[in-house]
Amino acid sequence: MTTIVQVVQHLLPGGIETMALDLAAFDEDHEKTIIISLEGNHDSAVSNWPHLQSVAHRLIFLDKQPGLTPLLVLRLIHLFKQLQVDVVHTHHIGPLLYAGTAARLTGIKCLIHTEHDAWHLKDPQRCKLQRWINRLTRPLLVADAETVATSMRHYLRLNQIKIIRNGIDTERFSPGDQSKARQRLGLPQDAQLIGCSGRLEPVKGQNILIYALSQLPQTVHLALAGTGSTETDLRHLANILNLGTRVHFLGCIDEMPSFYQALDIFCLPSLNEGMPLSPLEAQACNVPTAVTDVGGSVETLCPLSGELMPAENVDAMASTLREMLQPQRQKSHPGPRAFVQQNRDVRRMARAYANLRYEGV
Repeated sequence: MTTIVQVVQHLLPGGIETMALDLAAFDEDHEKTIIISLEGNHDSAVSNWPHLQSVAHRLIFLDKQPGLTPLLVLRLIHLFKQLQVDVVHTHHIGPLLYAGTAARLTGIKCLIHTEHDAWHLKDPQRCKLQRWINRLTRPLLVADAETVATSMRHYLRLNQIKIIRNGIDTERFSPGDQSKARQRLGLPQDAQLIGCSGRLEPVKGQNILIYALSQLPQTVHLALAGTGSTETDLRHLANILNLGTRVHFLGCIDEMPSFYQALDIFCLPSLNEGMPLSPLEAQACNVPTAVTDVGGSVETLCPLSGELMPAENVDAMASTLREMLQPQRQKSHPGPRAFVQQNRDVRRMARAYANLRYEGV
């Protein structure tokens, strides 16, 4: 039995964390995956994300506090030895620093690191730190998008980078009855509905989407799935724009397929991204999708039905969404589900990582 440990900074609802859980769900027969979260504890994590309850036996939380914690390396060394770990797979810079160092000191041969975005490398200090950690730990480097790989090559001065694009479970995310989905979520049956899912944080750009909604007909509503620090400000913005009854804050939704099934269009208005999963999830449910031209977002789009928009441009976003909502547009364009099934299924991603582990062991 091969024991794989994936290490993340925290286990809050998000793309990186969902990917780690998906990889664990698609272990090969001879593999066992455990997920270590540097931050947080079991009770608070499950409270914030009930989906974790079903995989609780695979999770370890180290309750790391803010700041540099050198002793965490020793704790990870002890855990790796206790678990008899064969492969360590880290996600983002913090897990690579702590778990990558522990893996090398423990003598673990296969260390994989996935970089999920590269915009943070524009900061000279972050870039210098990442270069130093890479030299220290010597991981097999993976980028989850071509744009991320390009930035890594430029900023980190590296060439040995494998591209494994994120995938989603197309059996779980599939088309469904729109009316029933809206009824479950308490959403209006007679509206044209745009949806957006993700953390309510400045970098996700939901405020731009709300401004764009103000330029659309009264029959168009917006559903936001997720929680975060900007929720109060976003609610205030909706109210001052007289959109209070047209913007629906749904909070954290565990059954995300129902959310996508309720929509006419999905929109991701982010200011920065790596390779986001939400556009893939929406399109797997056959929902036409628009994303801003940041990071690897363009690589998620079905070329036949998807639309790319400039970031932070309210007028362009409103124009794109208005066009996508036209009945003739929706009838003339094929659904995007086939694109996701053929190119971005999680099983394809899991096989690629399994092949990489064979190379590293």
